Amino acid sequence: MSLINWFKERLFCDLAIDLGTANTLVYLRGKGIIVQEPSLVVVNKRTGDVEAVGTKAKDMLGKTPSNVLTIKPMRDGVIADFEIAEKMLDYFIKKSTNNRSFLLRPRIVIGIPTGITQVERRAVKDVALRAKASEVYLIEQPMSASIGAELPISEPTGNMIVDIGGGTTDIAVISLNGIVYNHSIRVAGNEMDESIIQHIKKKYNLLIGEKTAEQVKMQIGSAFPLDEPMTLEIKGRDLREGIPKTIVVDDQEMREAIEDVVGAIIEAIKISLEKTPPELSADIIDRGIVITGGGSLLKNLDKRIREETQLPVFVTEDPLTTVVLGAGKMLDDLELLRKISLI
Repeated sequence: MSLINWFKERLFCDLAIDLGTANTLVYLRGKGIIVQEPSLVVVNKRTGDVEAVGTKAKDMLGKTPSNVLTIKPMRDGVIADFEIAEKMLDYFIKKSTNNRSFLLRPRIVIGIPTGITQVERRAVKDVALRAKASEVYLIEQPMSASIGAELPISEPTGNMIVDIGGGTTDIAVISLNGIVYNHSIRVAGNEMDESIIQHIKKKYNLLIGEKTAEQVKMQIGSAFPLDEPMTLEIKGRDLREGIPKTIVVDDQEMREAIEDVVGAIIEAIKISLEKTPPELSADIIDRGIVITGGGSLLKNLDKRIREETQLPVFVTEDPLTTVVLGAGKMLDDLELLRKISLI
């Protein structure tokens, strides 16, 4: 490789990462999103070796022998297992830079939840630095999502965004490139999955896995009655007889199963609206609420929030990628990035 080409490659090796509880997305400067995989790692207990990461690890979920563990290094938006998180991040960085990160040492922008502590922020930064980053910038996910959704955050007007991820729901009111008010709860998509698992277990004595619960949520889960009723076959293990069994559930039943989680998210939004400064509240009445993140894909969630708040509600074009796209845009505006990044 010529010296000129090497410098060109170095210029475009900077990364933006949405290090989520459920999924990790990586944006490569100049190329866009190049990694979008589950935040999962499969480890051999005997040797300590990593057997699979991301999509390959998810394909193995619930199917591994006793000596192989499937680990989620992220929990509630923060790192729960530092060693595994470092290995996962290192894998994604190498994959994004064609295994040349040891030469390129990219700058990395990482979106993090608003509610995490200073110690947790430091942990995220340290993991990225150990994974061969040259510089690490942390920006709050609602800010990143607002940039990704192309909201006018630099103007003196109120913009409310709700980012519903796998482990956390982050709500923020943004004006003049800053977060005026934020509220974060560790209730989101994963809790919906767990609620479905517990409901099926309690009512039908049927044990289902996380992947099945997620599929149920995605296919017939809803926050508000659907125009047309839906049903779905669920396969699991009968807890009484210990044999495989199939049941049929409908959308109303699943809506009731996740009601506590949906209710908690809506209550957090209401609290945020109550605590927003009056001048910015007037802007939100006109502009409405923008929702994003994987949890915003729950059927009719926008209708439910609209019904509860009496405000316009909009879902971003691609809720799963809004945060990482916003972080990616910051790579082209280092002055603004340094201004809004966290220490």
